[in-house]
Amino acid sequence: MQILVTGNNGYIGSVMTRMLLSEGFEVSGLDNDLFEKSVFGDESVTGGIPEISYLRKDLRDVTLSDLKNVDAIFHLCALSNDPLSNFNPKITYEINHHGSVRLAKLAKNIGIQRFIFSSSCSVYGDSKENIVNEESAVNPITPYAISKVYAEKNISELADSDFCPTFLRSSTAYGLSPMLRFDLVVNNFVAWSFTKGTVLLKSDGTAWRPFVHIEDISRAFISVLRSPLDVVYNQIFNVGKNEENYQIKNVAEIVKNIVPDSEIKYVEGAEPDKRSYRVEFDKISQSLPNFKPKWNVKLGAKQLYDSYRKVGLLVKDFEGTKYRRISSLENSIKSGLLDKNLRRVDVKK
Repeated sequence: MQILVTGNNGYIGSVMTRMLLSEGFEVSGLDNDLFEKSVFGDESVTGGIPEISYLRKDLRDVTLSDLKNVDAIFHLCALSNDPLSNFNPKITYEINHHGSVRLAKLAKNIGIQRFIFSSSCSVYGDSKENIVNEESAVNPITPYAISKVYAEKNISELADSDFCPTFLRSSTAYGLSPMLRFDLVVNNFVAWSFTKGTVLLKSDGTAWRPFVHIEDISRAFISVLRSPLDVVYNQIFNVGKNEENYQIKNVAEIVKNIVPDSEIKYVEGAEPDKRSYRVEFDKISQSLPNFKPKWNVKLGAKQLYDSYRKVGLLVKDFEGTKYRRISSLENSIKSGLLDKNLRRVDVKK
């Protein structure tokens, strides 16, 4: 089976691709390489970025011919954090919403039946419910989350007997990757704790979030692919496990206990974060019994701490332009590598 992974060179995609290859799948990719200079560590630390055949192309420019011989699509490609999506909301919707729907339509047109869409539990946003599940109302409050809701809705409308979309709303991601992101809560807390001895909370820490390791996100995609069509047809699954809902202050405490001689501090006047939601994961555990998450936040924090020690991570590294996605894009625009619409100037449509 030939699987196309969009965003194969990204934070999750580089790990997911390696796992697919280890499972014996044939994998191709599509990635615009916006952050190709942001590789973390080396193969001895992260396993490196898998070398596969991939199209160096903007999602917005994909054609039918690009999808020949593909049996299933794992669609990860997106502008994928809140500061980045706020950078230019118009482009966020253009890529995350319209680009995703356009890809789904092309896939359906050419006869690709399975389309697995990477969504996010951030669609629950400012939830007023004690705990949310797949039937709960969504209340997205950022362009990134809103774009995911729009894409889910429009792709879902394409479903028929020949096209089976599935939507995976992943918890807040963490974990080691060759394309490591430091803007994610666990990754960021461990980085500050390791380099400065302080876990700094910019909110009061009372907000709830679910967390999931990127390897477990990858396991969820593989489980969907291996499930009967009638089980995953046009379904939404929250990705994670019930025990991995934490208040942010509890995550900080876990990191403090992992990193020696570290402490927790709050910025002066820290207020509650409006993005607060606890998520139920009963549906995925019951419908996809082969999905067996292997990580928890404590294990993930230890993995990150060990990797940071190996590379000798410094504040200037993870706070600099190499790893801060928005700074990297701004520099690429200034240098002429990208145009104002975030298109590479060295890649033809």
